[in-house]
Amino acid sequence: MKPGARVAIKIKRVYDAPAASDGKRILVDRLWPRGIAKAQADIAHWAKSISPSNELRKWYGHDPEKWEEFRLRYFAELDANPDGMRELLAHLDTRAATFLFSSKELLINNAAALKDYVEARLG
Repeated sequence: MKPGARVAIKIKRVYDAPAASDGKRILVDRLWPRGIAKAQADIAHWAKSISPSNELRKWYGHDPEKWEEFRLRYFAELDANPDGMRELLAHLDTRAATFLFSSKELLINNAAALKDYVEARLG
């Protein structure tokens, strides 16, 4: 991504149908979603390297009481992974991108946290 460039980032369940407004579709889960064929998902990039670690993912378990701590721990993992972040940012070269996730939890999931993290760093 070029300095000063803006990209509108959305989040969406990978199980929802692709839409033209999605822009570049980026899967941000460590595990491939169950029951989804790669062609069906219409994914431009699988950002596995910047998804939460297995340990963090299992610890969190989408427990709302752990959300803030999950975000802090996840952000620390992202801070410690500059190569993964550079790779992700290289894929944010369009005006729109959608971070795809498989969780049933629509608001407190890794894609929502990653969106906040990226937007804070891009200004």
